Amino acid sequence: MHAPVDLFFEIGVILALGSVLAYVARKFKQPPLLAYIITGILLGPMFLNTISASELIDIFSEFGIAFLLFTVGLELSIREIKEVGKIAAMVGMAQVIITAAVGFMIMQLIGFGLMESIYVAIALTFSSTIIIVKLLSEDNELHSLHGKVALGILLAQDFVAIFALIFMAGLAGQLPIHELVGMTLLKGVGLFIVAYLFTKYALHHIFDRIAHWHELLFISSLAYCFVFAYITDAMGLSLHIGTLIAGVSLATLKYNVDIIGKIRSLRDFFIVLFFVTLGMGVVVTGTALLWPVVILSLFVLLGNPLIVMVIMGLEGYSKRTSLLTGMISAQISEFSLILIALGFALGHVSQDIVSIVTLVGILTITGSAYMINYNDEIYNKIGKYFKIFERKKLIDQKISLPEEMRDHAVLFGYHRLGFDVAQRLQKLKIPTIIVDFNPEVIDSLLKKRKKCMYGDMGDIETLDRVGLKDATLVISSVPSVQDNFVLLHRMKEVRSKAICVVMAEQISEALELYDAGADYVILPHFLGGKHASLLIEEFTLNPRRREYVRKRHLDELIEKRYNRRE
Repeated sequence: MHAPVDLFFEIGVILALGSVLAYVARKFKQPPLLAYIITGILLGPMFLNTISASELIDIFSEFGIAFLLFTVGLELSIREIKEVGKIAAMVGMAQVIITAAVGFMIMQLIGFGLMESIYVAIALTFSSTIIIVKLLSEDNELHSLHGKVALGILLAQDFVAIFALIFMAGLAGQLPIHELVGMTLLKGVGLFIVAYLFTKYALHHIFDRIAHWHELLFISSLAYCFVFAYITDAMGLSLHIGTLIAGVSLATLKYNVDIIGKIRSLRDFFIVLFFVTLGMGVVVTGTALLWPVVILSLFVLLGNPLIVMVIMGLEGYSKRTSLLTGMISAQISEFSLILIALGFALGHVSQDIVSIVTLVGILTITGSAYMINYNDEIYNKIGKYFKIFERKKLIDQKISLPEEMRDHAVLFGYHRLGFDVAQRLQKLKIPTIIVDFNPEVIDSLLKKRKKCMYGDMGDIETLDRVGLKDATLVISSVPSVQDNFVLLHRMKEVRSKAICVVMAEQISEALELYDAGADYVILPHFLGGKHASLLIEEFTLNPRRREYVRKRHLDELIEKRYNRRE
């Protein structure tokens, strides 16, 4: 076969095996990138050794890194950094410094060299933004307090990673260390200033003109990415830094979401080849590498959460918020793998180090995915042992509850359905306690002097504070089946006689909740479908009511938006 045919065949094999393993990974609630790394290990020299056109695939993998960093930059938001506040950024920076210091000492004690210890220590500090945001979104925890703090930590890590990549790229030169640091920082700062000025005075005007044509928006974004890559490469820095800075520049545009959507498919294809190439480089010829892998993995899985817990405890967070945030950080990220790959390309680290960090990535990403998915269950089992990390005065304890709670309603979740339920309970003059895990929602309710509490329905301590035993009505607008089971089980334990209404998204889940003792299970899409069908019937049979129903719905929407802004 000719070389192009070989390449097509080998990429086909990579994508086919990667697709199968990614399907299996999703079934076990694992991110697909694990499947791609394992694909590379299976097709590499350790097992099948079937890939021969490795040089071309290596080139494609470089595109994968470039597009990954480009989209990471596109998703960095200055507004989000302001929202998470100074404390989250402080926790993130402190975690990076402490983790790097401990990681460096571990590598030195194991017996590795100075440069290898520095690279691995820095790689251990970064957690995966892509994986964490996806898992938190799937669990509806992105707007919880621990989700917001975790986002702040991730953003702090991302900025550290940017400067780490700039500095490591500068190490390719032969200058003395003091000149190297000065020149690298000067180049990096200069590049950011140029990008900022161009973005402020030219970029918005250019893209406002071309955004009318979707294909032109896509091509122009890619052109901007490649131009910056060329500039940074010409400056003696890594071209990947250019793609990252290009993404950060375009993130300020109102079209950034549209650009991300257009780039994502391209990124997903090439990034598969990057992770496969990384997996192909893993070679374990004996047990010498296994001990470093095990020690470093345990440090990331157990040490990183402990470091975050201690820092957050000192800042005044509760043990629950600290533990849940800590478990989120228990893995290394794509930045870590890119950093090590860059170090290998520059000749600073050996293939053994690449293998060690890749295997640590596999183990920690796998372990942390389960820790995030089952964080409530883990906290309920071990949370009582972490009281030592909690101060007496907590900054995340936002409560406005009456001293005497009797014959009241408890509403879990104030978003969407919960808002309408709260309005109805108020009209019925039923005293209501609202529980929500979004601190912004609680702040808004406190301003309105509503009886409310910041908390998570999956937390036994939260359930015990709202007086389930003496309540007459308990309503959950939270779609988490696991949390609803916890609520129903706790109500049985305290022998609550309250009517319990919960929510589910699937029929099978609703049937299970009925078996667990729920009095009624809300299925939102069924309610929405029935309501829509009644409206259509009313519109069809009584045309005179159309304008009245339309105006009434519009007034309700305006009222809801006004109330939520307050």
